[in-house]
Amino acid sequence: MKRVHLTTDGACIGNPGPGGWACILRYFDRKKEIFGSEENTTNNRMELRAVIEGLKMLREPCEVVMVTDSQYVKKGMTEWLVLWKARDWRTKGKGAGRSKIVLNQDLWQELDRLSQGHKISWEWVKGHASHPENNRCDQLANTAARKQIHSADGAS
Repeated sequence: MKRVHLTTDGACIGNPGPGGWACILRYFDRKKEIFGSEENTTNNRMELRAVIEGLKMLREPCEVVMVTDSQYVKKGMTEWLVLWKARDWRTKGKGAGRSKIVLNQDLWQELDRLSQGHKISWEWVKGHASHPENNRCDQLANTAARKQIHSADGAS
């Protein structure tokens, strides 16, 4: 399996508000940056969209080192997803009858589907800190959010 590093970030001006996402794919010395935007969205949706769009770029099963500054995305994929699926996409909730439908279920389901076949290891990094590719993704995502633009490969 090819080993790919995928660094992602999402941004939102207001929450909800105009949003942007970005990711950097690295395979040995090859690097590709993609980004995109949505008019009215949330930060969490943009964090998820960044990972989804990055995985869409992979043409074959890969070993993926997924770097994110989003605990929401990392914990969602490594801790919560299996429970949500077992509960038919509902949260546990507190007290009888208090469960709720999982927020962003459409994106979680798409991410779950796109993850199949890949061997993904999740790495969390502190945002706005000393990780150059995370900082670059943050810059791209914020620019995409402000200008509502997409890279040539930025689907969404």
